[in-house]
Amino acid sequence: MRSSLICPAFGPPRRGRDGRDLRKRRFKDMKRKGQGERADLYAGITDRIVADLEKGVRPWMKPWSAANTTGRITRPLRHNGEAYSGLNVLLLWSESTARGYVSPTWMTFKQALQLDGAVRKGETGTTVIYASRFTKSETDSNGGEVERDIPFLKSYTVFNVAQIDGLPDHYHGVPEPLLSPIERIGHADEFFRNTGAVIRHGGKQAYYSPAMDYIQMPPFEAFRDAAGYAAVLSHEATHWTAAEHRVGRDLSRYAKDRTERAREELIAELGSCFLCADLGIAPELEPRPDHASYLQSWLSVLANDKRAIFQAAAHAQRAVNYLHGLQPRADACATREVA
Repeated sequence: MRSSLICPAFGPPRRGRDGRDLRKRRFKDMKRKGQGERADLYAGITDRIVADLEKGVRPWMKPWSAANTTGRITRPLRHNGEAYSGLNVLLLWSESTARGYVSPTWMTFKQALQLDGAVRKGETGTTVIYASRFTKSETDSNGGEVERDIPFLKSYTVFNVAQIDGLPDHYHGVPEPLLSPIERIGHADEFFRNTGAVIRHGGKQAYYSPAMDYIQMPPFEAFRDAAGYAAVLSHEATHWTAAEHRVGRDLSRYAKDRTERAREELIAELGSCFLCADLGIAPELEPRPDHASYLQSWLSVLANDKRAIFQAAAHAQRAVNYLHGLQPRADACATREVA
């Protein structure tokens, strides 16, 4: 005998006093709430980065201290040793600098418990983000079923191991020894050779030419040290990935549109920092006359678009992943030159 009960989710719609479907209204309310939470997340993180830039500080430039350099230079790491990527690198580097953390390792409250550790009472965590997408089936105007990719963004909290007691000894052990500067620079030289990029030397400027598809670098002797040279080359190599047959970032408006130029320079700046960390290189900021103007251009972009830093970090990560993919073993364009 068939039940006469009707499941609310599939039965006739319940309607409010105005005659509208209550389920649709509830779904729209949930959607608006989710959009509001995402907007708050975008704004909160962007405001943190803007505050650093207004002080003249680039939050993506990790100022490696003497304590940091007793171990290998790296991106922030998860509890399992996997490196963070994209915007989370900036967020955790910035927090490490502000709080003086030496260890690069972070984990959630639950992960600490699973390792028999405990976050100390009174400690405050750091917000990181997780972005992904899911596929949703919908009915189109013709009654057919179509699938849509729905992006989503959520935040969660992590703690540095310096905030956690009782973790296994290896989380507080002696850091891995640094490779010698010669070994690190040798590795970087090999890395860039493996990309197949055409790299020319001479003159006083560093740039990537989209029209001719080559990187121009000043002579090695023009730089403060080998790390400075590698950092600038990392910047230009990030630009180099923009070509359509590589990752395909549009540089057609770079020469004429200041906002687009600022966006691309921000991508290259982040790409350089991510790549230097991957190569174990800790460069000092090279003095450049356009430093102040770059800061202002980035501030302008971030003030007008709360998602800009998220997009820039994602593009930078994609560029660095591409460069790693050109290595023999996978490591776990306007007419105006792009500087």
